[in-house]
Amino acid sequence: MNNQEIVQKLWNLCNVLRDDGITYQQYVTELTYLLFLKMMKEQGEDTEKVIPEEYRWDRLVEKEGTELKTYYQRLLLELGSNEHERLRLIYSDASTSITEPKNLEKIIKSIDALDWYNAKEEGLGNLYEGLLEKNASETKSGAGQYFTPRVLIDVMVQLVDPKVGERCNDPAAGTLGFMIAADQYLKNKTDDYFDLDPQEAEFQKKEAFSGMELVKGTHRLALMNALLHNIEGRMENGDSLSSNGKWMNNFDVILTNPPFGTKKGGERVSRDDLTFETSNKQLNFLQLIYNALKDNGQARAAVVLPDNVLFESGVGSQIRRDLMDKCNLHTILRLPTGIFYAQGVKTNVLFFTREKTDKGSTKDVWVYDMRTNMPSFGKRNQLTMAHFEEFMKAYVAENREKVKDERWDKFTREDIAKKNDSLDIGLIADESLSSYDNLPDPIESAEEAILKLQQAMDLLTEVVEELSETEEVKVKN
Repeated sequence: MNNQEIVQKLWNLCNVLRDDGITYQQYVTELTYLLFLKMMKEQGEDTEKVIPEEYRWDRLVEKEGTELKTYYQRLLLELGSNEHERLRLIYSDASTSITEPKNLEKIIKSIDALDWYNAKEEGLGNLYEGLLEKNASETKSGAGQYFTPRVLIDVMVQLVDPKVGERCNDPAAGTLGFMIAADQYLKNKTDDYFDLDPQEAEFQKKEAFSGMELVKGTHRLALMNALLHNIEGRMENGDSLSSNGKWMNNFDVILTNPPFGTKKGGERVSRDDLTFETSNKQLNFLQLIYNALKDNGQARAAVVLPDNVLFESGVGSQIRRDLMDKCNLHTILRLPTGIFYAQGVKTNVLFFTREKTDKGSTKDVWVYDMRTNMPSFGKRNQLTMAHFEEFMKAYVAENREKVKDERWDKFTREDIAKKNDSLDIGLIADESLSSYDNLPDPIESAEEAILKLQQAMDLLTEVVEELSETEEVKVKN
């Protein structure tokens, strides 16, 4: 049994908990509590130094019924106050959402019966990431609203090209996907760090990767993910846009997909080291990111940002101007719609390098349009590495001027200044882009109508699937 099959079996166990009213997000959290104990046993790390003997997996699996429920509640409480820091953080304020002892017993015994030998061979970290991705793919859970597709993470990591010895960070870490991918990228280049000397390997394990996550439940999942991938870098629970995030600075690489939206109530951020005040989260994260890079001409970032960051006027123009003064914003990738689970979200990836000067760092911005005339992406038609091939060729070209691709275009800083420093540029003019002046009357083209119909059908299919899985509602043919 491979990891994909194990993930599916674990996911199917959620059906056992329907009568308890457990959500997908609660289920993944519940699985984290249980899988931690089981995986520590499988890795031979359930020692007295980490987990007290009376709260190890073997003790849990031998109990049944009401005794099991009472024991499990006590276990969560005790491990949440344990002296071992990572253990304490994973079980901090932990409580079970499972009310029926027989359901808890079935989950535990089913986990114990899985093929853990093959799971270890493929990697327990990979198994856990499979569960997190499964949760994100369930639109019903709400967890995947802005989940970054793994293929996009891999593209960003590959192009930013982190190096051994560099400090990497994600100020909006989520479940730590970017840092896990960066770690794996370097492990693949160094035979799992065996090619490094002991000091270098220790740095990669304990200092190379860090992050901060606002949501406590998500932070718990990130800690588990880091643990299973043997990453022990600083991983804080808190708001990066508050004073608690000031520790994040002087990085070589930042890879991130900040949350979309505004601060609740429209209030300003509480950090006092951001030059420009705004309630727009993405603009604040953008400031945080380029200011947190080393100003050595080599520190670099790749950031997923929505379209409004590219064109918002007022303070938005000032922040973009500051970015282009301090950094070489050399590339913008206009992403297709539908790759995030929230409908209609339009996003981009900004690639930039922090320069040694604070003035005039950006001379030209190259833009690649992966949005226009692209297929409709969604749950049934997912983005793959093949979709990025032409962009990646253009990105790494020694002479970008020689790249022959209609999606690839250059804009000078002077061109951008004429548009009030708007970076909402580079999309190919066609019938679906009514914002361009050279378009004919905005009569909907047949291609656009078909695209909209397909998107509506995809959405309808997802609604029907959701209804069909709800016991109270029966879908009639």
